[in-house]
Amino acid sequence: MALMPRARTTDAVALVTFVAFFLAYVTQHNDEIATLAGFIPLRLEAFLRTGGDISTALPWLPVWITPLSATLVHSSWIHVGLNLMILIYCGRQIEHLLGPARYLVLYAVGAYAAAVAQWLSDPMSGVPMVGASGAISAVIGTYALIYSRREVSAIGPFSAQFLRILWLAAGWTVIQVMIGISGMGFGGPAGSIAVWAHVGGFIAGLLMARPLLASRFKRQAGH
Repeated sequence: MALMPRARTTDAVALVTFVAFFLAYVTQHNDEIATLAGFIPLRLEAFLRTGGDISTALPWLPVWITPLSATLVHSSWIHVGLNLMILIYCGRQIEHLLGPARYLVLYAVGAYAAAVAQWLSDPMSGVPMVGASGAISAVIGTYALIYSRREVSAIGPFSAQFLRILWLAAGWTVIQVMIGISGMGFGGPAGSIAVWAHVGGFIAGLLMARPLLASRFKRQAGH
């Protein structure tokens, strides 16, 4: 396998994400777009409690689509630059293994898992969650599980696969919590890093890695 295999879907996602950020930046509407297209936990909470979206009188996107639209909104050049660098490296490797369709499923599920995790962490937050890092965390989770080389032995009733997922999830969670405690952020309308969104996306990637791989190879074997 080449170090950086060709992966048109990953490249297309990266290009669309960059273009969306660039247009928002040059038109100086980043804050407005973050409110319009970002995922706001309070909106989901209001929807679940009352069955109605608090944004019905405002020109916002439906709350159910915002986990995906939020991946196209970034708060700064550093924010989008780091996300796209990681996406291109890990994403190309994973798309090469899973294929374009399964890769997109992983990315989308990661975006929604990240939004759910962020909502669970603070359902009353009115701060928009923006950025592709939740979806990218799912790609990283799958990448980490597939390419991790350290052997893990089964312990009692717990399989080696379960323990590997557990250790990777624990390690990623600790790293994200440390980042959150440090107060690191990129500025802009969304404020600091959405730590629990990263954790939610990563865990989704860990859980989806094996089923997606099995589905890919099963289909290949069937042909």
